Amino acid sequence: MPLEESKKWRKGDKTATYYADDLKRTKEEKQQLDTYPKAVKPEAMPWEESPHGRLKHMAREGINARIKDIDMYQQELPPGGRSGKHRHTAEELMFILEGRGYSLHWDVDFDLDEAYKWHTAEEPKRFDWEEGDLVFVPINTVHQHFNSDPDKPARFISASNRIYKTLGFGDVEEIEEAPP
Repeated sequence: MPLEESKKWRKGDKTATYYADDLKRTKEEKQQLDTYPKAVKPEAMPWEESPHGRLKHMAREGINARIKDIDMYQQELPPGGRSGKHRHTAEELMFILEGRGYSLHWDVDFDLDEAYKWHTAEEPKRFDWEEGDLVFVPINTVHQHFNSDPDKPARFISASNRIYKTLGFGDVEEIEEAPP
């Protein structure tokens, strides 16, 4: 005895071209991506005086569409300076190019009782760094970076995965701005 749904699944006269449209769009996107350079020159990387500090964007949407999964910038901390204090969904890697300093990390927890409620640790953990070090910032960790040298700038490259933004979870919260 056939199932009732087998008699009904052919009903309806609407048609679509979703699959064919996806194939066409994918082919066109690939052809467009092939026009973007694989080597991005410094002059194509914009500077930004942001609430987080002075940034030189290296990879992100709007610079080179070929790079789809990584956001990356270079940040310079002035002598004795600091970045903004912030939290974001994606984990972050910092590669220290020059200088010495430290990062403060405040762990964040949340509860799901009635709504999402963020709870930031009272005391931060300190991580000292210097040229050549790689610093890992976990997901949702409130953090801030400090240049320990009163005479020389510190520079690092920061990279994070863009997938959280793509999925709609690209939460960024600036808690304290960097000094001008």
